[in-house]
Amino acid sequence: MRIVAGSRRGLNLNAPEGTTTRPTSERARESLFNILATPKHAKKWHDRPVADFFAGTGALGLEALSRGARHCSFLENDPAASKVLSANINKARFRDITTILNKDATKPPTAKVPCGLIFFDPPYRDLVAENSLVAAQRHGWLAKDGLAVLQLHPKAPFECPPGFDVIDDRRYGATRFLFLEPAQG
Repeated sequence: MRIVAGSRRGLNLNAPEGTTTRPTSERARESLFNILATPKHAKKWHDRPVADFFAGTGALGLEALSRGARHCSFLENDPAASKVLSANINKARFRDITTILNKDATKPPTAKVPCGLIFFDPPYRDLVAENSLVAAQRHGWLAKDGLAVLQLHPKAPFECPPGFDVIDDRRYGATRFLFLEPAQG
């Protein structure tokens, strides 16, 4: 697994052993960031803070930093994943523009600054995507003009919580990306 593009293109990332973490494939990440690079979406996160909830290896947040995000807050509460995440941040030399919060992504602390983009990659076996999205919004993580990207199993049910609009739904093999914005008005 490696960073696909940007300033750290080609950097190999580590992944924890076992099945507690399911890193996003390079192909799925590349497809996701091709969408996020369009002018409509890039203005939401380029040179702005982003967050990576259920961070695991940190591949999504690190990819965003490599491509121009200003800062990334990573939320990960699994000790093995947090250790690998920290090593990947050091390897990418992004320590000065990252924050690791060893917190449950369904119960985040109050954000210091709203993010233009938040990635949610919850474990497929748990149906926590909706809860973490609502909790992030309630605790000030998502900017009013921000974008949330949820990564789910293609067959996983999802009910859009009140206060959000699904603006896109893409499937790449065993990965489904839902793009949501805060409802306006």
